[in-house]
Amino acid sequence: MPEFVRGLDLNRAFYREAVQPLLTERFPDLAYAAALIGDGSDVLGYDTPRSTDHEWGPRLLLFLPDGSHPELGVAIEDVLRAELPVAFWGYPTSFGPRDGRGVRLPVAGAAGQVTHHVDIWTLRAFTRAQLGIEPGQPLRAIDWLAFPEQMLLQVTGGEVFHDGLGGLTAVRERLRYYPHAVWLYLMAAQWMRLAQIEPFVGRTAEAGDDLGSRLVTASLARDLMKLSYLHARQYAPYSKWFGTAFARLPVARALGPALQQALAAADGQTREEALVVAYSIVAERHNALGVTPPLDPQTTPFCGRPYRVLAAERFAEALAQAIEDEEVTEILRAAGRIGAIDQISDSTDLLTRPAICGRVRALFEDDAAERSAR
Repeated sequence: MPEFVRGLDLNRAFYREAVQPLLTERFPDLAYAAALIGDGSDVLGYDTPRSTDHEWGPRLLLFLPDGSHPELGVAIEDVLRAELPVAFWGYPTSFGPRDGRGVRLPVAGAAGQVTHHVDIWTLRAFTRAQLGIEPGQPLRAIDWLAFPEQMLLQVTGGEVFHDGLGGLTAVRERLRYYPHAVWLYLMAAQWMRLAQIEPFVGRTAEAGDDLGSRLVTASLARDLMKLSYLHARQYAPYSKWFGTAFARLPVARALGPALQQALAAADGQTREEALVVAYSIVAERHNALGVTPPLDPQTTPFCGRPYRVLAAERFAEALAQAIEDEEVTEILRAAGRIGAIDQISDSTDLLTRPAICGRVRALFEDDAAERSAR
């Protein structure tokens, strides 16, 4: 195999040197967009040499205008199959058929018979597949709460190589990050997750449940990391890349060692001491955002017991008080601080299926309707 290059670099060149010239020559009047977005570690820039064994190589997404005749897509497919090179930068341009898991593996191809991975979409079909919405659909707060962050990353990450349609860039900019009031609500929900279990590190250890204490510590570490993504206004990827992406956040240099110490600790007291440091770092980061009046970042004993806690509900309440948007305020009243779909569940079977994700809206809609009826 050739020397490894990042997938984004490979496919930027693949578009400019191989795909674009063919489209310009054979379809000179074609309006289209080309990008590397959607699924794949290469889209997010996390790919390594290990990634090259499946669904990696010269590939991209080609977007045709909504309403395009299906024969246009077939004609483009045929030209690419017949005229693309069999390899690009040393990597095969052919991929095998999808296996039982829906995965395509790179394979050696034959000239004039390239089974390429230039996937043809319309923007409408793509946004429906990723998020279950129309490209220009007005978005309510509850719509944002039903979008898994990984799916938002797949739409807004990667790179657009060409946008002769304009719509793809517009959709990506629109979905770049949560609206301000939704962002405040998600941070309030995340602080509440911390508040609900922060005393249990010490309590489980005191009761002789060392495994339980470790599990609570791990949950708190993950929730503090998730809160850090929110503070940085960055979508968090799914579990495979959660730690990798966290390490690139500005706060990771200070917060990472404290979390590492907490997770590696052999006893509850050492775990708690490390978490106290982590709480202070994240609390100070909250204060630096300026979205609420400053809050004391120091820990205190929990209800007179010898467990040090931040009393994270203080931060959740302050954020809730800062929300002025009427729709988000109603969500707070009706459903409380349950947060978005990723804060409610980490089930892959849920978070990768937009049609089912959309049903989460009922957690807010039905409660609001019931409240109004009363």
